[in-house]
Amino acid sequence: MNGQMMQQPLLISSLLMHAERHHGEQRVVSRRVEGDIHRLTYREVAVRGRRMANALSALGVHAGARVATLAWNGHRHLELYYAVSGSGAVLHTLNPRLHADQLCYIANHAEDQVLFFDLSFLSLVEAVASRVRTISRFVLMTDRAHMPAATTLPGLHSYEELLEEQDDGYNWPQFDENTASSLCYTSGTTGNPKGVLFSHRSTLLHTYAAALPDALNLSARDVAGCLILHVHATVARIRGSMEGRHGGEPS
Repeated sequence: MNGQMMQQPLLISSLLMHAERHHGEQRVVSRRVEGDIHRLTYREVAVRGRRMANALSALGVHAGARVATLAWNGHRHLELYYAVSGSGAVLHTLNPRLHADQLCYIANHAEDQVLFFDLSFLSLVEAVASRVRTISRFVLMTDRAHMPAATTLPGLHSYEELLEEQDDGYNWPQFDENTASSLCYTSGTTGNPKGVLFSHRSTLLHTYAAALPDALNLSARDVAGCLILHVHATVARIRGSMEGRHGGEPS
């Protein structure tokens, strides 16, 4: 016998919808690779997240596809956390501190299709681009003014230009909460790095647990800086949207 309460899958997109609805004016502050301090609200994060979800679709990203990021803590990376996972694809955060050979192995093993990366990693990405077999799209996380005058990367896209080409008319899809949401690989282990695949359900349960008073005791009245990368950054970033707190993400 099943219960009669509402059926709501635990999806990462629901946290962004919650933040937009209940904490829309709360700010997210980050220092961009371009050098400036950037501020936007959760409402703006939600709008840009939906536009990026449309952009991913235009790039041919489908449900289950792996989308890699090689980026620091910033508002564009935050937007990708929601746009990629929320659309049903899998966000694969690459660890920039790994050796180039390991990055190539990881990207090939995961069969990443698109790579989003920050300006500070342009030379690294150019050096390994010919060795990553499945990545067909490269997106530099900046605007047109900061795009390189010349690059060896074929068809390099500008993040902001991709957003400008889309509107925010996007309905987050509903799917099984056990669907994969994000992918991380180990470092410092014996042999090649091993992949760890997170689900929407596991991520939200972790988020709920981390938000409890007896855990980190953070609320909408607090300001928290996100100084971490890779695995723990997933929950650290999306927990802020649930709590509605002021978020700081220095690079």
